[in-house]
Amino acid sequence: MPTATTTVRSRFDGGRLERMARSYWRHRYLIAMFLPGFAVFALFAYGPLYGILIAFKDYSVIRGIGGSPWVGMANFTGLFSGPEFLHALRNTAIFAGLNIVVLFPAPIILALILSECRWKWFVRVVQTISYLPHFISWVVLAGILFQFFGQLGAVNAVLHVFGLPSQSWMYQPGKFYVIYVFSAIWAGIGWGAIIYIAALAGVDPELYEAARVDGASRLQRIRHVSLPGIAPTVSIMFLLQIAHFLAVGFDQIYNLMTPITQDSADILDTYVLRHVMSYDFSQGMAASLFQSVLGLLMVYIGNRVVRRLEPDQSLW
Repeated sequence: MPTATTTVRSRFDGGRLERMARSYWRHRYLIAMFLPGFAVFALFAYGPLYGILIAFKDYSVIRGIGGSPWVGMANFTGLFSGPEFLHALRNTAIFAGLNIVVLFPAPIILALILSECRWKWFVRVVQTISYLPHFISWVVLAGILFQFFGQLGAVNAVLHVFGLPSQSWMYQPGKFYVIYVFSAIWAGIGWGAIIYIAALAGVDPELYEAARVDGASRLQRIRHVSLPGIAPTVSIMFLLQIAHFLAVGFDQIYNLMTPITQDSADILDTYVLRHVMSYDFSQGMAASLFQSVLGLLMVYIGNRVVRRLEPDQSLW
């Protein structure tokens, strides 16, 4: 016979399920709007996670993932023992450092400059021109750069006017990092500044007025009003940047890379592509999994640092 505890528990569970059913029915239209996006996300984000097993197997296309034999950590051992992977990891770390030190602050600086500009027509022109490269494929952008910095390009034409020798900018390994930074800023600074311009628009104008009354200069207003006003946005964007620490722009580097500059341009993504194209799927998956795990670790460390400095601005 059911005891009193069982009866109370069954009534409680029944009441809770009934409340949940009523809540779901009350929000049925919102749930219906949510389900297609969730299904796509689950299909393309969580579904492929099964392929992670390839990193721990001697994968064979004929046998499939389930039929391929387990090799444990052998793929990772071969990964770190090979100089090719370590070289690609080193280059990736260099590009990632350039992204954090140079490319991340660039949209913030542009947004601050445009917010202080009094000529609205000039702001609109600059925004339009800086947005445009974001919508152009890197195949086209790389072609423009090769023409611009080529042997007969505009840069060398200017050097020739001043009596300076021409340079093969796109074919010098030492200058590839400069080309990478220049092209990344050119293609992304305008689009990246949008969110910071929106954040600056939300800063209380009375704070600027009070700063002017107190005699603050333009730089002091930027330092003490604008930057603190967008600090939460900067923190979130920084953590998102850290999440893609080792994703340094495959499309950009692959289209700008030449056989001469491959030594400087080889990154983890191009390393994975070469192994996939040579049907070494296990080694390529091991490198890709290492890249993802390291990115997750960087997010955790970055969030801990932000939470220690500004607890209200961390992700969790």
